[in-house]
Amino acid sequence: MRVVMFYHSLVSDWNHGNAHFLRGIVRELQARGHAVRVMEPAGSWSREHLVLEHGESAVAGFHRAYPAMQSHQYILQTLDLDHELDGADLVLVHEWNDHRLVEAIGRHRALVGGYHLLFHDTHHRSLTERDSMAAYRLESYDGVLAFGEVIRQRYLVEGWANRVWTWHEAADVRVFAPYEAESTQGDVVWIGNWGDEERTAELEEFLIQPVEALRVRARVHGVRYPAGAQRRLADAGIQYAGWLPNYEVPRIFASHRLTLHIPRRPYVEELPGIPTIRVFEALACGIPLVCSPWEDAEHLFSPGEDYLVASNGGEMQRHIAGLLADPESASAMARRGRQTILDRHTCAHRVDELLAIVEDLNCQTRDHASMETR
Repeated sequence: MRVVMFYHSLVSDWNHGNAHFLRGIVRELQARGHAVRVMEPAGSWSREHLVLEHGESAVAGFHRAYPAMQSHQYILQTLDLDHELDGADLVLVHEWNDHRLVEAIGRHRALVGGYHLLFHDTHHRSLTERDSMAAYRLESYDGVLAFGEVIRQRYLVEGWANRVWTWHEAADVRVFAPYEAESTQGDVVWIGNWGDEERTAELEEFLIQPVEALRVRARVHGVRYPAGAQRRLADAGIQYAGWLPNYEVPRIFASHRLTLHIPRRPYVEELPGIPTIRVFEALACGIPLVCSPWEDAEHLFSPGEDYLVASNGGEMQRHIAGLLADPESASAMARRGRQTILDRHTCAHRVDELLAIVEDLNCQTRDHASMETR
């Protein structure tokens, strides 16, 4: 099968979590013998910021980590869809794309056909930026892949699409796995971006204050931290270590004793049941995990067994202290969490789901063709 994917960036994960899952899906499709072509816009926001801050060496680092993976940059005004989609069997178009591109691919599908076309939504904008999402023209798309049930229901209620499948993110376990560390560099590590003020209070309550009170060794990786936030981390004794290539995350996890998950407020308030991909990746790496409150409405995991949940900052402090004091219990929980990923939430599972959707669409196409010839 020839798969063409239009996404913001495969190469850059600078403030761009969608790259994590995309890489895992591309790698899994390739491992099964499918031809995959990833298209990303020239001058994409994430890639430009990556190169601006870290130079072309950061791009070279991606290619060293994923030697069989590459993307093709395009300019929207000169994009030749007849050429790019020639021979395609499946086309995926991510929601973080220009409205004009989404509409142009839909028109191409209506005029030329010959491939299945799916829209992929992995953000909270369907609930927080309704008008922008409603402006996407999806009439000629076969349906939508939504990364949670609440998003799936939103598309159906709004009438934006007739067919919507829940397609959660997952961990690429070829990359995210337990590593043996030469030494422990710290107790607590949090990997996440500042979040446009969407979790400022949460970071203070669930990360900074507990670490400050316990006086444990802690490190933060992420981007877009303003000067004031960096000063607050330093005052609390927390090392701010800046951007970390996502493929380096397992190595950092291995050198720390536990990690935290602190989702942005829109995910907690608007998207119950949808974890960010950081949960999947942390559990896959076999590191003990403590989360600030989020509702596992779709029963993806077993809270309290795969990870701990802290309802407030005081409980977070107690959980951190307890796990650090009882490494055997912490390790047992981490093993359970990793097993849940291996059983249910790998990119191989998601590719199985995707291929099942494609086969269902193929059956519908064959049934329609059969009826037309009668």
